[in-house]
Amino acid sequence: MCVLVAEDNVMQADMLGRYLRQEGYQVRVVHDGAAALDEIRRNPPDLLILDVMMPKVDGLDVVRTLRNESGVPVLMLTAKSTEDDLLHGLDLGADDYVTKPYSPRELMARVRTLLRRVQRISGSPDVTLGDLRIDPERHEVHVRGAAVDCTASEFRILHTMAASPGRVFSRAQLLSAVHGLDGYITERTIDAHVMNLRKKIEVSSRKPAYLLTVHGVGYKLVDGSGA
Repeated sequence: MCVLVAEDNVMQADMLGRYLRQEGYQVRVVHDGAAALDEIRRNPPDLLILDVMMPKVDGLDVVRTLRNESGVPVLMLTAKSTEDDLLHGLDLGADDYVTKPYSPRELMARVRTLLRRVQRISGSPDVTLGDLRIDPERHEVHVRGAAVDCTASEFRILHTMAASPGRVFSRAQLLSAVHGLDGYITERTIDAHVMNLRKKIEVSSRKPAYLLTVHGVGYKLVDGSGA
């Protein structure tokens, strides 16, 4: 599998490249956000490791642009560690965060986890709930016949819930499905993902028909009939 590293610090980028190659990944490296977008458009990787603070186009703008074009998983590197900063990146479409300074072992574990979850979904059967269709093999979501672009984390949430329609999932269960039990990201990130999903699949995100809130418990995915 191929990992694209977008990091303006050459020493950091070289270190990341060495660790990734030791894990058996193909690695491509760029040093600014504009080059990252060009590289993804030319030859999409299986994962993007993206530094937030970069010249020309910063990491957040890369994600903002990328999510209009691609669902490639994004692992962001940032010196900012407040919850609001993390949620902002996730709201734009990032799949996971690692804050600097980071442990290379932790970073490699997160890379493995993200790629493993992407691979695990592939090969699962299609799921149809009303006008909502989820195709794991092609990593596609269609609602009312129209294609919907989902991030890797958004897709995993939909796929997890669609496998058990009507079942109520707690935020902790969905967080485990998306980020794993070892993640430091809080359960509020699930709310951010759900909010983004509703904007994409619902006719009205304020009156959802598919992705419903069960107050005090979590969320459930239904067929949209309102029955």
